[in-house]
Amino acid sequence: MKRAITVLAAIVSALAIAVIAALTYYFIVTADAQLSADKLTLSEGSISVLDADGELIKEVSAAGERETVPFDRMPAYLPDAFVAVEDKNFYAHHGFDYKRIVKAAMKNIASFSFREGASTISQQLVKNTHLSGEKTIRRKLREYKLTRILERNYSKEEILELYLNSIYFGHNCFGIGSAARFYFGKTAEEVTPAESAMLAALVRSPNRYSPFRNAESCLSRRNFVLGLMRDQGYLSDREYSDAVNTPLPDTPNEQTGGNAYLARVFDELAEIYPDAEAGDLRDLTVSTYFRPELQNTLETLAADCDSGYLMLVRDNRTNAIKALASSVGTPLRQPASLIKPLLVYAPALEENLISPATPVLDEKIAFGDYTPSNYGGGYGGYMSARYALTHSVNIPAVKLLNALTCEKGARYLDRMGLHVDRDDYSLALALGGMKRGFTLPALADAYATFAQAGEYTPSSAIREIKDGNGTVVYRFEPRSRHVFSEDVAYLMNDMLAEAAREGTAKKLRLLPFPVCAKTGTNGTAEGNKDAYLISYTAEDTVAVWLGNADNTPISATGGGKPADLALAVNRALYRDRAPEPLFVSDNVKEVFLDSEEYERNHRLILADPASPVTARKKELFRASCLPTATSDHFSRPRILTPTISVSDGNVYIELCQTEYYDYIVKRENKGKIVEIYRGKYKKKICDNSVNAGESYLYTVIPLYQNQEGAPVVLPSVRIPNAPSGEFPDWWTE
Repeated sequence: MKRAITVLAAIVSALAIAVIAALTYYFIVTADAQLSADKLTLSEGSISVLDADGELIKEVSAAGERETVPFDRMPAYLPDAFVAVEDKNFYAHHGFDYKRIVKAAMKNIASFSFREGASTISQQLVKNTHLSGEKTIRRKLREYKLTRILERNYSKEEILELYLNSIYFGHNCFGIGSAARFYFGKTAEEVTPAESAMLAALVRSPNRYSPFRNAESCLSRRNFVLGLMRDQGYLSDREYSDAVNTPLPDTPNEQTGGNAYLARVFDELAEIYPDAEAGDLRDLTVSTYFRPELQNTLETLAADCDSGYLMLVRDNRTNAIKALASSVGTPLRQPASLIKPLLVYAPALEENLISPATPVLDEKIAFGDYTPSNYGGGYGGYMSARYALTHSVNIPAVKLLNALTCEKGARYLDRMGLHVDRDDYSLALALGGMKRGFTLPALADAYATFAQAGEYTPSSAIREIKDGNGTVVYRFEPRSRHVFSEDVAYLMNDMLAEAAREGTAKKLRLLPFPVCAKTGTNGTAEGNKDAYLISYTAEDTVAVWLGNADNTPISATGGGKPADLALAVNRALYRDRAPEPLFVSDNVKEVFLDSEEYERNHRLILADPASPVTARKKELFRASCLPTATSDHFSRPRILTPTISVSDGNVYIELCQTEYYDYIVKRENKGKIVEIYRGKYKKKICDNSVNAGESYLYTVIPLYQNQEGAPVVLPSVRIPNAPSGEFPDWWTE
């Protein structure tokens, strides 16, 4: 018994010591934790955004971008939406929801992770305004103390007002007032239940749930919030039904070109900085790659657009976004024919399925229920892969994807940051057919892969971030990923340069220097929805999109207005000089093909060294995949058997081989051989010096530069006797 008492006493003593130690630690680490009314409004916070030369971009700060909305001016369902999804027991607890804490802890233990959180709105307000984002016991203890003080000194309505006016909603929106204006073009007092739920949906991750970045995820999350509001009694069934059928906003309602670049900066900031998703962006200096003069050029050009627009310039040497102007944010859109080089042609080259010269038959064809068609209708017969790409012919692209497979093509896209859902794996992908699509900055990064010898590098608008003490907390360090071989990238550059000279982007041939380009147009019978052009040099990628967020038709095609805009931007970029040339690959060889074999038989055969220049077709190949067969059509002339016939007492020989040869035709009759023709190619040779009732044997010999080829003996022919009273017309050919 004594021993048990001794053990129990020891345990109690140990527990007491632990409690005393914990309390002592708590009082020590929280001794200076004071709740500041000023901090609760983020009045001390500021963000300095600098351009590429270190000059301040004006009017960018957390305080300056926020407008305070009093609680009594908010419609009831606005705070209700946040309570429903963030803290359903908000009005019942005193700062901490212990049931949620236990439940979250159990889930974290079961999953061996710390994914589940249980912070109340009061805790979030304290953390966002008073504490750093570090996950330490010290911070949690200070949060506990400050939350208790907050709950003692402020009413629930005051806490909600402070919370809603301080949190970050993405796209440089601080507080509920600026968020309502940006997303809906109205005051916070005017938002609907559906809009309130969407704003509440954003809080968990403004970037992930932005309607302008990921409408599908935003809609799902918004409807989830609406379901919670109904289940918790904040909405009736009728109000819920009306709200879930309300469309999301299509485009920002307070968006100008300059703000579009800043929105990009804040989007990146929310991904980079640890506390950005909670809106803790105080006292930061953000250095960017922003070029004001180039931005002014984009905005001036955009003023002439009669539809929505998005334009950007990407520096291919530093992987920096230098300017971005937009009236619609950076939405996900179907890429149309812009996808062809990335999904089809470059992967097919990499897999050695094609060369630029590979013949592809453009014809009416069906793949099961899918029948692709060309823009404008019609079919072009056999054409090279080069021609099909530069003129953006649809059916060859679909055929090549069918040979490549969607799976392989999508793997290459993935390596360039362009993800395609498996549900979208169909041959329509070759023409940009997919549900979600891609953003223009992402497509510009992918095209820059060709300029960078096959290495993909995501771009950034932010160069560096410093905290309030001047310490660098982030520096952009480009990380490349190998996607295509250097020789494949070189071949793509060569083909896309031709597209800018002679293909769908031929307006760019007015530039005094070479540029690579690809157009894209997405439309239906009602009209076009998207018009693109992306051009690039070794130095810069210029990307242009025209369209409307609500998909109302536009008149532009990729080779029209977007080409005009890209032309003007390139001229502005290189006013007094030409850009640096693109890289050269030693693993690409220029060869000459036999043009007759190519045009007539659609075969890739090297030209005979003895052939004339006019019988050759110049093309580029990967050095590892050169044609192996060589023509000897000229060093050893030979022909197929010509056609021979008799008509009206005359003999006719039709030649069916190359016009580059000369020809010798010999005739044998009664043991006598006579040369009846020697000269240039003629489609039909007539022998009218034959006698009725006699048989003749003809031999045709091709001749090139006095080199006789293999003789071809034709079937013997007999000249019929003329009927009585009729005579042959000997003098007519």
